[in-house]
Amino acid sequence: MQYFAKSYDVIVIGAGHAGIEAGLAAARLGAQVGVFTINMDWVGNMPCNPSIGGTSKGHLVREIDALGGEMGKAADANTLQSRILNLGKGPAVHSLRAQIDRRRYSEYMKHVMELQDGLEIVQAEVVDLTRTGDGRWQCLTRLEAVYQADCVILATGTFLGGRIYVGDVSYDGGPDGMFAATALAASLKRLGVPTRRFKTGTPARVNRKSVDFSNLERQDGDPHIVPFSFDGEIQPQNKLPCYITYTNSETKRIILENLHRSPLFSGKIDGKGPRYCPSIEDKIVRFSEKERHQIFIEPCGEHTEEMYLQGMSSSLPEDVQLKLLRTVPGLEHVQVMRTAYASTAPAPISAR
Repeated sequence: MQYFAKSYDVIVIGAGHAGIEAGLAAARLGAQVGVFTINMDWVGNMPCNPSIGGTSKGHLVREIDALGGEMGKAADANTLQSRILNLGKGPAVHSLRAQIDRRRYSEYMKHVMELQDGLEIVQAEVVDLTRTGDGRWQCLTRLEAVYQADCVILATGTFLGGRIYVGDVSYDGGPDGMFAATALAASLKRLGVPTRRFKTGTPARVNRKSVDFSNLERQDGDPHIVPFSFDGEIQPQNKLPCYITYTNSETKRIILENLHRSPLFSGKIDGKGPRYCPSIEDKIVRFSEKERHQIFIEPCGEHTEEMYLQGMSSSLPEDVQLKLLRTVPGLEHVQVMRTAYASTAPAPISAR
C-alpha cells in the first residue's frame, strides 16, 4: 500500500558523479534535497575506468571545482597516480588525469553527502514519476513510498533501461552486476520525455598476480603533482605505477576472425558510442593499417589486486576475450576477474 514519506524542494535520482554534484549544489544553495540511489554502497562508483580527468574531462573537473563542486577535492584525496597528458602538444590540450582509488573515492563521496546540511541520501529505486495537480513532482519507490518535490533531477546514467552485451548474450542490467532501472525508463516514456540511446563499454579487470610485469614499460606519475582543486588543501600523492603493453598481429587475427560474434558489428547494439573510447574491435577495424595498439594496465585501488586494462574495451564473447588477452605481452597467463562488456541505456534529452 502506498504511503506518503516526505516532501523535498529537489529530488535527485542517481548518485553517480552528476547526481552527487547536483545534490550537493542544491543543498549548498539552501534547498532541501533528497538523493535517491539503488544501492547506497555504490555512491560515486566508477564502474569503468577508475580515473578522474583526461582530455576535455580534466578541464570540466576544474570548472566544477571553481563553481564549488566536490569532484576535484575527492580526486585529490584519493589519487593513486597523477599525470598531465599531451605535454608534447599545445597548452590548450594539456589535460590533468589522475588514477583513483575506486572504493575510497566512493566512501569519500558518500561521507561528504552524509555530512551535508539539507541533504538526505535514500536507498530506494524510483519506479514511477508523475506530475501532481499543483504542479509538483511525485516519485514512487519500489517499496511504495511516495516522495514529492518541486524539481526532479535525473542523473540515472547507464542504469536507466540499461542492457548488457557480451557476445551473443544480452540482458537487462546496470553496471557491475547491478539491476537496471527499467520501471523508471517506462515511466519516462509514458511522460513523453524524449530520450536517445547511448552505448558504452568497459574492459576486463584482471588479477595483478597473474600479470608478468618483467618486460612491460613502467609508467610513473609526474614528479610535481598539480591538484585538481584550486583551494590546495589536499596535496595528491603518487602511490602506485601503471604499465604499458601492446596488442600484436595475433591479437588482431583473433578479433577479425570473431567480428561476427561481436554485437557491435552484428547489429544487435543500437546506440551512439563515445568517440574518445572505442572498443578494441572498433580500433582494429577503423585503424586496420596499425600493427599494434597501446594498452595501459592500471590499478583500481591501493588495497585490491584488481587492475584495469585501459584500451581493451570489448563486447566479444567471454571465450574470445580470454584468447585475445593472452596474446598480449604480460597477459599470457592472465586471470580475468571481471569480463568486459558493452552496455546501452537511454538518456533523457530534455524534460520540463
